[in-house]
Amino acid sequence: QVQLVESGGGLVQAGGSLTLSCAASRVPFSINAWAWYRQAPGKQRELVAAIASSDITNYFDSVKGRFTISRDNAKNTVYLQMNSLKPEDTAVYYCNANTRYNNYWGQGTQVTVSS
Repeated sequence: QVQLVESGGGLVQAGGSLTLSCAASRVPFSINAWAWYRQAPGKQRELVAAIASSDITNYFDSVKGRFTISRDNAKNTVYLQMNSLKPEDTAVYYCNANTRYNNYWGQGTQVTVSS
């Protein structure tokens, strides 16, 4: 069974940094694209950043210049480097892996930014 395991969440003060990781295992096909989403209490899940197999990246406007998504194909892992964190970045962060035939989700990791 496919597993996406996230790590790196936690509590940080505003202005601080965190790096999230998401490692995929038992994925039967190549991962074409990775993405990070987040969901704050009472809000819809939103796309934060995505990276394609070509390494082209896209970012939600509010995180541009602060967050960086990267991938390690050999390790089937995606990262999200988050700098200059703001209280409004507080949410559960989910990784997403897209293959030719399926879409997979991690279990989520909590990121809390205190003011």
